[in-house]
Amino acid sequence: MTVIKTKINRRSFLKTSALAGGGIVIGFNWGCTPADMARPEASAWYEVNAFLTIADNGEVTIMSPNPEIGQNIKTSMPMIVAEELDVNWEDVIVKQAPLNTESFTRQVAGGSQSIRSSWTILRTAGATARKLLINTAAKEWQVDPSGITTENGVVKYGKMTMTYGELAAKAVMEEIPEEVELKDPKDFKIIGQAKKNVDLDGIITGEPLFGLDFKREGMVYAAAMRPPAFGTKLKSFDDSDARAVNGVSDVVQFGNKIAVIANSTWAAMKGKNALKAEWERDGKLENTTDHDRQLLRMLDTPEKEPRRNDGNVRRAFANADKVIERVYEAPFLPHNTMEPMNFFADVTDTKAELIGPIQTPQWTQGRVAQLLGREAADVTIDMTRMGGGFGRRLYGDFALEVAEISDKIRKPVKLVFSREDDMTAGTYRPASKYKFRAAIKNGKIDGYHLTGSGVNSGNVTRQNWFPAGGIENYKVETHNLRSNITTGAWRAPITNFLAIAEQSFFDEVAAEIGMDAVQLRLDILERAKNNPVGEIDYEPEKMIGVIKLAAEKAGWGNAPSGISHGFSCYYSHNTYVAEVAHVTNASGGPKVARVTCAVDCGIVINPDAAINQVQGGVVDGVGHAMYGDFSFVNGTPQASNFDKYRLIRAKEAPEVDVHFVESLNDPTGLGEPSLPPAGGAVANAIAKATGNRLYKIPFIKEEIVFG
Repeated sequence: MTVIKTKINRRSFLKTSALAGGGIVIGFNWGCTPADMARPEASAWYEVNAFLTIADNGEVTIMSPNPEIGQNIKTSMPMIVAEELDVNWEDVIVKQAPLNTESFTRQVAGGSQSIRSSWTILRTAGATARKLLINTAAKEWQVDPSGITTENGVVKYGKMTMTYGELAAKAVMEEIPEEVELKDPKDFKIIGQAKKNVDLDGIITGEPLFGLDFKREGMVYAAAMRPPAFGTKLKSFDDSDARAVNGVSDVVQFGNKIAVIANSTWAAMKGKNALKAEWERDGKLENTTDHDRQLLRMLDTPEKEPRRNDGNVRRAFANADKVIERVYEAPFLPHNTMEPMNFFADVTDTKAELIGPIQTPQWTQGRVAQLLGREAADVTIDMTRMGGGFGRRLYGDFALEVAEISDKIRKPVKLVFSREDDMTAGTYRPASKYKFRAAIKNGKIDGYHLTGSGVNSGNVTRQNWFPAGGIENYKVETHNLRSNITTGAWRAPITNFLAIAEQSFFDEVAAEIGMDAVQLRLDILERAKNNPVGEIDYEPEKMIGVIKLAAEKAGWGNAPSGISHGFSCYYSHNTYVAEVAHVTNASGGPKVARVTCAVDCGIVINPDAAINQVQGGVVDGVGHAMYGDFSFVNGTPQASNFDKYRLIRAKEAPEVDVHFVESLNDPTGLGEPSLPPAGGAVANAIAKATGNRLYKIPFIKEEIVFG
């Protein structure tokens, strides 16, 4: 049992309780502090961050506060509330909450932190409502509340029962308890049980859930022309042909861009294609070949202040029996979400209303307010479901664009990117390179030196994660190459390639010293666990657990004839993942047939959704390691659609066998952690199958024919 302070005062509670018209409404903000949400109409339910309503008929509405990006939090978050409330899940209605900056401190979809950050507050919301209902029933029956129990929306004392709906009207008069008891996880009935995605029926029947589906009576559509290359700006344009396109109503310049306004998306895009624009240089026109040369040079340049420098690395390498050195390289990558960027805006003299798919509504609200010279309170943002994000929808540039367009034309307008817009006017995963060096002494790693370099990446290393603490002499350096190409978070930032490089290197080291690849990692982790060197930001015991589980489930060391196993493990987003790739090497070349995956993410909220997240991350990781490539020539992206940018295809996706470590610990991240180890497991399996080590992403650029 866990006791939680509610921190909700009487006055705040009465304001929330007045909303339901005889029912009970409980609202909480992110820190369990009072949520001031007095509203005269039931529509005020949408003004809270995380709350529930209980109607007179016992129906429960639970708001899901964070953006739904496909990670299933619109189902999982309400499950947590419903668990502590002790209601029947079938009686729950889930609704997406709008942005509420007064009540939220983290209304964000990013970093795989939505559930982890809100775990306690969501449980507290449900537990507090349950306690209020118990206290109300105790007064009705004149009994001690400690003897009252609840189950499936019913309060019980001996043979006496009352439904939550019957108690709701009187419960609004109860004092908010100063503290509440949270359930023991072993008593959970909803958490840990598979629940269908609350939007599933709407998704498969084509209901308007996504940003691209949104329509408003009287709105117009916009398509935008942007600079064709990074380092250029608009000099002049001729819009006469664009205005002649049937359906086009206006053409406006906004900043360094041109928007074509029309009565349909198709007409707007046709009008944009008819524009004649002249661009001029406004900065350096960068090339991938130059980036590669500079990043490689950085790998040989000592950092003034290393990120980490344990022991005596110089001496370890000087005295080594053998030094192993390898360099790994990865390109820029676009995000290429299934749903291209889009957003709606209606800017008037008094307000700015925005609606669409966004991972960072509060940050976007503030930036829109600044752009328009308004107060943040005058800008509202409602969230639609997103057809993928992977970090691209963190930045909200598309929302700022449509706000500026609407402000200029003073009409409600929907901005839609084409696939070409999406790929060439993106925010890209930075290109990066890593050099690993290992000093081998008496058959063991005595020294380890990692140097990383990346474009606009800041620190491209994770110096306090594995193998930190497990190697006596350990040094990490990092370098940043500045560029005018827009870069940013891409699913599992930094680690999406660092893990591939690191885990490939450890496999090669194990082969060089004649040691089992799994055992090499376990030995390092045992040292980090029992006698760590310096600071570590991970738990070796948990990583050991997933390694052993994955090895057991995959049959490590006993691969069937015709199958090669490759191992990889990684810690990111507070979660531990180990993977074994099963690669066949038939006449058509190596093919990834299966991946066995072990995960320690604490308690699993919704098993079906969790499996989906892990499988999606693995397939995404395998696909981009195998095929993902993107480059620039004179600042111009060299791919604009899927004819030149290769994604993994359905027939190439491996089966993914998922195993979770049984745990009652608080949940950690799950949307990203299965992606980083995937590429390394595949690279290591291919090395066993073919004898060829892979050092560059994508793997298809290496001289290996893949099945």
